[in-house]
Amino acid sequence: MLTRWGIRLGSSLAGIAAGLLVASVLLSGLSVSITALVEATLIFFGVHFVVQVIALRTLVRQPSVPLAGLLALASTVVALLIVNVIVSGMKIHGISTYIGAALIVWLGMAGADVLAGRKLRELRHQDN
Repeated sequence: MLTRWGIRLGSSLAGIAAGLLVASVLLSGLSVSITALVEATLIFFGVHFVVQVIALRTLVRQPSVPLAGLLALASTVVALLIVNVIVSGMKIHGISTYIGAALIVWLGMAGADVLAGRKLRELRHQDN
């Protein structure tokens, strides 16, 4: 069970870091230093988790896949806003950059989640 938890945590952190790195390369309004990338990834993970849990508990009465995806994207935007304020080596300029960065980071997290799911299925098959 600890292995499964580690895979989920590791893939989430990798997806966030990859998303932030790709966003900094593709978007001229986003800059992040290597040190800030590590710090932003860790803070983003915590903030995103808290924001998403609060949003799911207060806003959703009957969860659905599209609504969960929309909340994840909105949580990504909020987490980016907070991380941009806290992390000194990361700067995001402009609303379009926030939207683009949120989409890129969200896609990075979604891709990492898919890969983690595949790895967990492989582990289940090995256990049987």
